[in-house]
Amino acid sequence: MSEGPGRVSFAEAFRFWLKLGFISFGGPAGQIAIMHQELVERRRWISERRFLHALNYCMVLPGPEAQQLATYIGWLMHRTGGGVVAGGLFVLPSLFVLIALSWVYLAYGNVPAVAGALYGIKPAVTAIVLFAAYRIGTRALANRYLAAIAVAAFVAIFALDVPFPAIVLAAGMIGYAGGRYAPERFRAGSGHGAARKDFGPALIGDDTPVPAHARFTWARFARVLAVGLAIWGGAMAALLGRFGWEAGLTQMGWFFTKAALLTFGGAYAVLPYVYQGAVEDYQWLTAAQMIDGLALGETTPGPLIMVVAFVGFVGGWAKALFGPDALFLAGAVAATVVTCFTFLPSFVFILLGGPFVETTHGNLAFTAPLTGITAAVVGVIVNLAVFFAYHVLWPAGFSGRLEWFSAALGVAAWLALWRYKNGIIPVILACGVIGLAWKLLGF
Repeated sequence: MSEGPGRVSFAEAFRFWLKLGFISFGGPAGQIAIMHQELVERRRWISERRFLHALNYCMVLPGPEAQQLATYIGWLMHRTGGGVVAGGLFVLPSLFVLIALSWVYLAYGNVPAVAGALYGIKPAVTAIVLFAAYRIGTRALANRYLAAIAVAAFVAIFALDVPFPAIVLAAGMIGYAGGRYAPERFRAGSGHGAARKDFGPALIGDDTPVPAHARFTWARFARVLAVGLAIWGGAMAALLGRFGWEAGLTQMGWFFTKAALLTFGGAYAVLPYVYQGAVEDYQWLTAAQMIDGLALGETTPGPLIMVVAFVGFVGGWAKALFGPDALFLAGAVAATVVTCFTFLPSFVFILLGGPFVETTHGNLAFTAPLTGITAAVVGVIVNLAVFFAYHVLWPAGFSGRLEWFSAALGVAAWLALWRYKNGIIPVILACGVIGLAWKLLGF
């Protein structure tokens, strides 16, 4: 067996997290698949079981699980600074890209070239999400009991419209009962799924001792909580003192703090709440603009919940927060404010709970419920792929015509990922170019 990787410097980790911020396409499923491929399989910075254990914790938190997973691994490797860098770089490239795209969208309207590229990218994103569900499922669904949980979760959310928090709660309870009465079926890495492959010794392996900074103490817990609340309270106080309670930026900070605490199950679980508040209550943007923003969020790197940056930019621009001569500045500041308030809780949750989670990665009473939850999330990810496929292939509903070209492009993207092992970025770029050519040729 090959030797494990040597010590990873902060600078080397910084370069990787920066790269990840620019290539993290495909929504949470695709982003988690990229991290697994890079960190577990290729670089071996963390073992399969430790990776899945951290992922299980992130799945039950409100907020974007892929960004939280990056924060967790960065913190585990390089303390608080590593976590802040990993989580921050996961978001910052997407923020800059969305600010630029939002400006183009508002200043120049619908550009045929952009519409053509999006037409080709959407079926590729659908294939990426489905492929990621396949990759994660083959590892997380280690036996027929966990596979049954995934199928039940899919039916619950797809056919019965059961809220995601209820699915998480039910899966956790099933996992807890399974850990007591059938522990061999709910042990992380049991069966012939997750533990089927051995990628060699990892820097943070299954038996690597918990580092000193990751050990739980109540003093550290209280300190992190106090700092997190102070940062949030200071930011809100600054907006309140400078602009007043009724001002757009202050209301955005307050609204997106609440939204951040409701994002159980990823961006799609909270989008109805964001839509209702941003479109109907505050009228920061129109319904059509919200849909366009979602399309941009689906096809840019970073968490899908980054669509809130688009909402903030359009709201700041439309309300002319700094006057009619500073529309771009108003949009950029609003997008930044919204992003900060949306993601701050994610950092606090990881830094608060990470030490406790690290003390439990060998504790079946804690891991069995999370194993059940991970199995359920596989079913939810498949539902997301079905949601994408429906809107891409039948944009006018089943009563409309099938977009056969999108279907063919989606199948080609799947084969490129699954059969020919192509990377996600080349597949997205190729599909974007094909879609652009298809539209420019007048089809």
